[in-house]
Amino acid sequence: MKKVLLLLGSVWLLSGCAAVLVGGAAVSTITVNEDPRSLGAQIDDTTYATKIRSALSETPAIEKNANVNVHVYNGAVLLTGQAQNNNIKAEAERVAAAAADIVTVHNQIRIANSTAVSTQAHDVWLSSKVRASLLANKQVNSLKIDVVVEDSEVFLMGIVTEAEAQRAIDEVRNISGVTKVFSAFEIN
Repeated sequence: MKKVLLLLGSVWLLSGCAAVLVGGAAVSTITVNEDPRSLGAQIDDTTYATKIRSALSETPAIEKNANVNVHVYNGAVLLTGQAQNNNIKAEAERVAAAAADIVTVHNQIRIANSTAVSTQAHDVWLSSKVRASLLANKQVNSLKIDVVVEDSEVFLMGIVTEAEAQRAIDEVRNISGVTKVFSAFEIN
């Protein structure tokens, strides 16, 4: 009897996993279909981000003295995080610009110590809050917008119209906990 219950419980848990996997695939498909970038551009962006992260990690001064996050959208690179000084920040930008075939680099690295784990956890929560707020706003197509949160600052990327950009910025600006909004939108 215990084996039967164990088997039934396992099947029930696996069916839940299947639903999550199928649901996750559906969300990914919707996101890919709503993304104004071509599938090739999306793949290129992922490849560029990986190349830049690798190049940054192979640069000893950056590896030892900075915490740099890389986001790429339609060939535009957004660097966030912290560096010990302006020379390290500038070096990170130089490495990013040289590592891939990119359009522009938005260097938003702050001169500061790396953020604490509690701050990073807060950023994850704030990111969810921002995404939910954009999703609830019927005047904003949140699937066209990438949201990056670093130390309570929100960075928005995507290909949008001027009106969509302004609505998204206004929405995010009024969310409790957001200290600054940076637009790296490509205006269509």
